Amino acid sequence: MPLPQRAFYTVQEAALRLDCTLGGLAGWAATGRLEIVTAIPPVIQGGHVYAGFVAVPVSDIMYLFWGGSEVATLRRFRPIEAEDWVLIESNADFVEVCLSRLMIAAEEMQRFEATNGLTRRVNSGAPSRHDWEGVMAYLIRRVHVEGVPATQGEWIAIAQDWFAQNSEGGEIPDESTIRRKLGPIWKELQETV
Repeated sequence: MPLPQRAFYTVQEAALRLDCTLGGLAGWAATGRLEIVTAIPPVIQGGHVYAGFVAVPVSDIMYLFWGGSEVATLRRFRPIEAEDWVLIESNADFVEVCLSRLMIAAEEMQRFEATNGLTRRVNSGAPSRHDWEGVMAYLIRRVHVEGVPATQGEWIAIAQDWFAQNSEGGEIPDESTIRRKLGPIWKELQETV
């Protein structure tokens, strides 16, 4: 039995899915084109208890997306499907968030993709010219054993070497294709180092 459709994407997964930077994603969210959410513990404001998933004012925490900090403090939030922001009055109730706790609901991702003509391509079943799954498996094992390469150039060179040794006739994808497909993964690994 297949798993149900996922409920959320992390902002990192969304950036990879949309083939954009975290800063680009934050820009769309800050201008109201995309809603980013997080889960908060119970907060009492104005006699109401707020908890669970809330919309995040991305313009207040843009520095998180630019790599300026690992943690940001939410001083306001918007309950899902509400129009008004709730200001957190007490410093003791401020909520700390990091990139890994910021998400986009699957329905919101689908709406954004449809609105902007970014429909997902369905694989026609034609085999890929290059073994991307094979190189990914190798890179995962290599990172596990030897750690993340120091530079993106080294990351690309390792992939090129793998293709040269494992492709029929030693056929290697061009560097720009490797960089486009594997560069976001290297950048994501740099954020977790």
